[in-house]
Amino acid sequence: MSISRARIVITGIGLTAPNGNTLEEFRHGLLNRRSGIGTMTHRYIGDVFAGLCNFNPRTYQDKKDIRNGTRAGSISIFCANEAVRDAGIEITDRNRSRIGVFIGTTEHGNVETENEVYNLSQFDYDINLWSHHHNPRSVANNPAGEVTINMKITGPHICVGAACAAGNCGIIQGAQQLMLGEVDMAIAGGVSESPHTFGIFASFRSQGALARHADPALASRPYDMDRNGIVISEGGCLYTLERLEDAVKRGAKIYGEIAGYCMNSDAADAVLPLDIRQAECLEGGLASAKITAADINILNTHATGTKVGDVQECNAVRKVFGASSKLFINNTKGFIGHAMGAAGALELAGNIPAFKDGIVHPCMNIDKLDPECAMNHIVVSNPENAGQVNYIANNSFGMLGNNSVLIVKRFE
Repeated sequence: MSISRARIVITGIGLTAPNGNTLEEFRHGLLNRRSGIGTMTHRYIGDVFAGLCNFNPRTYQDKKDIRNGTRAGSISIFCANEAVRDAGIEITDRNRSRIGVFIGTTEHGNVETENEVYNLSQFDYDINLWSHHHNPRSVANNPAGEVTINMKITGPHICVGAACAAGNCGIIQGAQQLMLGEVDMAIAGGVSESPHTFGIFASFRSQGALARHADPALASRPYDMDRNGIVISEGGCLYTLERLEDAVKRGAKIYGEIAGYCMNSDAADAVLPLDIRQAECLEGGLASAKITAADINILNTHATGTKVGDVQECNAVRKVFGASSKLFINNTKGFIGHAMGAAGALELAGNIPAFKDGIVHPCMNIDKLDPECAMNHIVVSNPENAGQVNYIANNSFGMLGNNSVLIVKRFE
């Protein structure tokens, strides 16, 4: 089958993050070093560091739908409605069947299952009290499906399970469906409800990969010598994507254009990353965009704050970019922690305003740069002016060796 490589553009952004519920708030937090990480208490575990969002789910849902649905569903519904509103699109009988919803997730259903089992334990495990909402809450397509029900969208919906690469992969899936002509608009990106499950904290703790610090705001420290793990966070960021001709026809504002992308697999280890495959993914993204490493102005790195993960990614970046004089490197997890399935989509959003203002937001909590993470022009502590930004590359990597790179360019 011959697939037309239609030009795909971003026309709307809806998000919630631990340090903001709009693109403007989120960007302001990144430019002004405002952390969104605090402390929460989990049953069986006690106090843990986490990045939690403070959006109001009642903005687009009633109490019954919130109670019967999921946290990931509420995040998705908030972000999807905000993205469509931002794009200036009205969903009607004329277009609802031509809109698709493509949401990347790390995992889904753990929160609801853990809570339901715990509640059942309080009543001697009387199975008659098990919730009949369990199945629709825990199926893998739940977040995207909740969006379609809430917004009366009758086009296709899927969730893309791609570990912590899922935010990028959701966007890629939406762009591909537009190129295929399967939809005329895609709501695409990533969401995560991860902090609400104690299992993920217990697992990362058993791996020795859960961040520790006296101050929660200083716990997530990618590339710093004293980093010791990740901070688990929730969040979501969904984009409205359209074919360029459709966006121009309706006079839409355009944030940027999807220039290229790549996804590949390490095929090596369930947890440990592999720099060789990450470098190949970066090179594949550049080839897809038909540009060279020297054309990239901003690279947002995945940068989880784990010692092995950070070093492997830096090896890959150095291999591909060398000492490119145009490249500015930043990352976001020092501000908000690791938002898992939402991470890539949120991190891209934090840099998109640079197409207009040329400002690169800094990293956070790099007090002593690890020499093994030294790269050309990491924006360490204060925003920097990159001049005209033409291309942004966004790294997102996940467990089981799932790698993704998304490249967005200034719209001309």
